[in-house]
Amino acid sequence: MSILITGATGLVGQALTEKLQSQGECIHYLTTSANKIEQNDNYKGFLWNPNKSEIDTRCFEGVTSIIHLAGASIAERWTDEYKTKIIESRIKTAQLLVDTLNTTENKVEHFVSASAIGAYPSSKTINYSESFDAYNPSFLGEVVEVWEAAADKFKELEIKVSKVRIGVVLAKDGGALDKLLQPIKMYVGAPLGDGEQWQSWIHIDDLAAIFSFVVLNKLEGIYNAVAPFPVTNKAMTKEAASILKKPLFLPNVPAFMLKLLLGEMAAIVLESQKVSSKKIEQKGFEFKFKQLDAALLNLLK
Repeated sequence: MSILITGATGLVGQALTEKLQSQGECIHYLTTSANKIEQNDNYKGFLWNPNKSEIDTRCFEGVTSIIHLAGASIAERWTDEYKTKIIESRIKTAQLLVDTLNTTENKVEHFVSASAIGAYPSSKTINYSESFDAYNPSFLGEVVEVWEAAADKFKELEIKVSKVRIGVVLAKDGGALDKLLQPIKMYVGAPLGDGEQWQSWIHIDDLAAIFSFVVLNKLEGIYNAVAPFPVTNKAMTKEAASILKKPLFLPNVPAFMLKLLLGEMAAIVLESQKVSSKKIEQKGFEFKFKQLDAALLNLLK
């Protein structure tokens, strides 16, 4: 049997594909680019165009699980137009999958959707678990709410649904770590805002392993994909600078300046979510990188 992945050529998708293939799984993937199509024994690409509601239905042949990672990046300036794109890229892709499964013979039993810890309201005191049932009132919360609602539509087809709420992803190339390291390497690194906002992070290898664990064990429900020991923005900045052997001598970057530079998107770096990993650990998942220093050393060595 095969696993269908959307967003397989992105940062998380590539790591997940490699992880699943190492476990003997055959991967089907959907892409909007014809030049990204490959047809190998355990890695087969298929075209889709969610904006035109077009999809190659051969992608479902032999597939029992779908992992849905597709969606526009939130790390672009949040103009009204781009905010619409962020939301629609999540709704339209999921809806196309639901509609096609509803009219196409298939063996899909499980739908695993990416989500984000932006679901949780910003707080410096609350330790969030998956049982917290109110969404963040900011735009990030709005995105997650519609994202997860789109995933829940698969339940109408009697398909199991899982939602993986991803934290700050640390990876060698791309993602949050690149943006953190650039100013540090140029000797202009500094904590953001008051630096006390919690950042619930995860190493890319552990994130891929969590998705794999959820799909192969057919887990249902919401799972936080964060390392067991979150840190403050100040602590993460200091740890990265220490490993790079770069000094931090500038004062914190004021929140008002970040808001002037980034607009509403400043929420990405200023909001605080201290998120628990206990639920996935209680299911038997074991993290490879629990502490930030070990994760950064692995990525920066």
